[in-house]
Amino acid sequence: MIDFIARALGGAKPDPKPNGTKRINLALQGGGAHGAFTWGVLDHLLENGRLTVEGISGTSAGAVNAVMLADGLTRGGPDEARKRLTDFWRAASFGGDLPPLQRAVAGKLFSLLPERGSPTYNWLSAWSQYLSPYDLNPLNINPLKDLIERFVDFEALRADPRCLFIAATNVQTGRLHIFSQDKISAEAVMASACLPAVFRAVEIDGVPYWDGGYLGNPVLYPFFRATATEDVLIVQINPLERKKLPQSTREIMGRVSEITFNSALMAELRAIEFVNRLIDQGRLPHGTGKNEYRQIKVHRIVLEGLGERFSSSSRLRNDMESLELLRKLGQRAARRFLDAHFDDIGVRSSVDFEAEVYAERG
Repeated sequence: MIDFIARALGGAKPDPKPNGTKRINLALQGGGAHGAFTWGVLDHLLENGRLTVEGISGTSAGAVNAVMLADGLTRGGPDEARKRLTDFWRAASFGGDLPPLQRAVAGKLFSLLPERGSPTYNWLSAWSQYLSPYDLNPLNINPLKDLIERFVDFEALRADPRCLFIAATNVQTGRLHIFSQDKISAEAVMASACLPAVFRAVEIDGVPYWDGGYLGNPVLYPFFRATATEDVLIVQINPLERKKLPQSTREIMGRVSEITFNSALMAELRAIEFVNRLIDQGRLPHGTGKNEYRQIKVHRIVLEGLGERFSSSSRLRNDMESLELLRKLGQRAARRFLDAHFDDIGVRSSVDFEAEVYAERG
């Protein structure tokens, strides 16, 4: 990864910035129902209007947010994007207008379970805990495709000038796969969100894929060659820190999941810091031309420090009240980020690499 980033050339020519705005790439992490926090972040950024989105990457639930955002921007700009995100999350909520089977699939996509003791809960628990999806779903029925296609015009999305990247895991090679602009489809989003204990692997052109979060959650490096801006804003919904020691089985597994799904991102951040340091030392030439290297400025809005109410177990809740609260927290976090760091965009990273990406010592 370090070698790849060190060699990544910036061939794109910067476009003039619209008056009063700055360009940004958005990297959207997956993390269950906490994706509603990302919905709130995007909603405020779109309403504020000071950032112009040049590229978007997304993984799992982040991939769903990514295509909803891109679809809305393609169809009608920021207002339509806000509407598209709102309509999707309302439909996917427990009280939304999805048919029962689609609601069950949406629940599993966002790691959500219906009320304990209900027939649907018992069915899904048996599905995910005792039997393989190949045993219980031999016909490979997955209504997620219909759900996504209900909201997204993929043909128009593939023609959009904005760069869009969706991450998935190649089951056979164990390598990260990036679906780029011309390959974006409902199947690609399904692949990015394919939890292997729940869904059969999604096959595209004969290749099976699982959830992209194992290897890239979210991915950053595709931006380095594809976009002119060197600024990346990560919306991170798997917190780096938890003050409370997990003790129950659910809490322990939830924390293990958070750490696991942050590991690839931390590796990319370490690689970016390494390349940036070489540029600062004059050992690599900085620029966008041939044999010059990008100095990536990283920014982040993260779901942490908001109270233990939004612990790993809260990703199991898909009632609209909980999702709306996460949305409001996302809006507030985005507002605070812009107030504190808008001036940093285009100038410097607002993430403290030294404090966050290297191993603890002592």
